[in-house]
Amino acid sequence: MKNLFKYIAVTAGLLSIISCGDNQDAQQQAQGPMPYPVTEVQQKTVTAYSTYPTSIEGIVNSEVRAKVSGYITDVLVDEGEKVKKGQVLFKLETQSLNQEAEAAKANVNAAQVEVNKLKPLVEKDIISEVQLETARARLAQAQSQYNSVAANIGYANIKSPVDGYVGSIRLREGALVSPTSQQPLTTVSDISQVYAYFSMNETDYLNFIQEQNGQDIQQKIDSLPKVKLKLANGSIYEQEGKIETINSQINNNTGAISFRARFDNPSRILTNGNSGTILIPNTYENAVVVPQQSTYEQQGTTLVYKVNNDNTVSSTSLEVKASVDNLYVIESGVQEGDSIVASGAGKLSANAKITPQPIPFDSVAKPIKTVFQ
Repeated sequence: MKNLFKYIAVTAGLLSIISCGDNQDAQQQAQGPMPYPVTEVQQKTVTAYSTYPTSIEGIVNSEVRAKVSGYITDVLVDEGEKVKKGQVLFKLETQSLNQEAEAAKANVNAAQVEVNKLKPLVEKDIISEVQLETARARLAQAQSQYNSVAANIGYANIKSPVDGYVGSIRLREGALVSPTSQQPLTTVSDISQVYAYFSMNETDYLNFIQEQNGQDIQQKIDSLPKVKLKLANGSIYEQEGKIETINSQINNNTGAISFRARFDNPSRILTNGNSGTILIPNTYENAVVVPQQSTYEQQGTTLVYKVNNDNTVSSTSLEVKASVDNLYVIESGVQEGDSIVASGAGKLSANAKITPQPIPFDSVAKPIKTVFQ
């Protein structure tokens, strides 16, 4: 009897559940398929950017150092000043050098007197030619010593080795400097153009260089597109640059390969030590694109719901080539003209029926702004 009562109770419960399910299905059928915005896949020309940290240097960076020891007496330029090659930047104290020069000059005069005295004696065969040649050698030695001291006096006027702009002046009047000083007096840089140095790891380098046109490295470098420079404040530098060299050696410490790009710098806004980001463009012509908002992910795969002719949806996996703005550049999975669910894909399931509500593609894609990946 107890088993009979249990059977009746279970049966009643199942009937109740089935009845509720039938009521829900009937309610859904009464309401009809849910409305969803849909849009058509389009083709667009878009540009993605690969980014690499960079450091900036002038095309010429020349350290200014003392060639003789002495105390600085005059600093004749200021930091940031434009100077010409050969212009005097610093003066050193020359009192001791002047004294050495006077002594050396006296030795020259004495040696010259000796030569002058011996010449007529040789001509009269009173003394041998050897004595005169010895006197002449002493004269040459004295002259050499004087020239060396005079040159050192000239070196006390420290001149700019190149045209350019004066960098930080580290030492001032009264400082003792010498040729062995580790710290240069300053640096003169030509920043009318600058170099931007950056690196790629081995994998990025191989992928990058194999995509370029050309039979050898130089031809590939010549065919590279112009690059942009993103400054430290986030703005884009007004001049575009050109990659000029690629180091053929892999850095054993970092495993990276270094690149150098050149930028014109007419406004001198760039200077030594600036940092930034190199932006290398990769343009996709007439590429199939899908708004990222229209996709969803499942187990690491990017998917989209395509809308079929009977208004049911089917899940389709996408092979994504690149991400640009809020768009995906698609290698395969959909094609131009395919109708897809524009948003809300995460709420759907495969084969669900919807009421399509067409909306413009750009209302989902938004106006394209450059986003650096």
